[in-house]
Amino acid sequence: MVDTLLTSIDDRGVATVTLNRADVHNAFNDDLIWELNNAFSKLDKDDSVRAVVLTGSGKSFSAGADLNWMKAAASYTEKQNMEDAMRLSDMLATLNSCSKPTIAIVNGATFGGGVGLVSCCDIAIAVEGAKFSLSEVRLGLTPATISPYVVAAIGERAARRYFLSAERFDSAEARRIGLIHEIAPSLQDAFSLAHVMLKNILAGAPGAQRDAKKLVADVVGREITPELRADTANRIAARRTSDEGREGLGAFLEKRQPAWSLDA
Repeated sequence: MVDTLLTSIDDRGVATVTLNRADVHNAFNDDLIWELNNAFSKLDKDDSVRAVVLTGSGKSFSAGADLNWMKAAASYTEKQNMEDAMRLSDMLATLNSCSKPTIAIVNGATFGGGVGLVSCCDIAIAVEGAKFSLSEVRLGLTPATISPYVVAAIGERAARRYFLSAERFDSAEARRIGLIHEIAPSLQDAFSLAHVMLKNILAGAPGAQRDAKKLVADVVGREITPELRADTANRIAARRTSDEGREGLGAFLEKRQPAWSLDA
């Protein structure tokens, strides 16, 4: 029996999670959703993990929902459908809130829920030939569960267009609207770009990166009030007196690498 999800961790603490249902373009079903949620949760809690890379096997990153899974859902009661949708929502939330830096390497076609996975990652790199689509309305559905993450990634204006049209778009358009950050000519080149990203990530302090991710989540969309300014001042004050803050400043003044720095 083939594992539907592959997870490995190298000696730098970089975890690679690979969707491994290539025969169905890495489409979601109950098992894959559970395995993804479990993997992201475990990696988040593992202190030896410094970063997480997410990619797919075969020609596609993820085609979204598995057809057999959707067919089964059509016969569910409203309560069963709610429970089923919440399992997908929980998995996306686990990835989105992961305290470790996350990088999506988009190796091919990425539809529906696959776009949701990409949107939940901090950094996204796509191969030149990758295609994207939020195709739910063509099935009489909406991209509801993934919408908080996709709208945060591409903005309201682009979401209105692509949620309604369900049209396919390429890597260049995905970068223009903010879904991905970089385009690579090939999968090998995409991993090379990720290697550069990881080199930068591994030079940073893990605790500071965790707090920086939370900072973005807590600050985005908020009005700049005295309370917000006080909150951010408290956060930097706490960082300055932390073990990492002292080590980082000491390393800078002593012209040496800080204790957490690793060669990618």
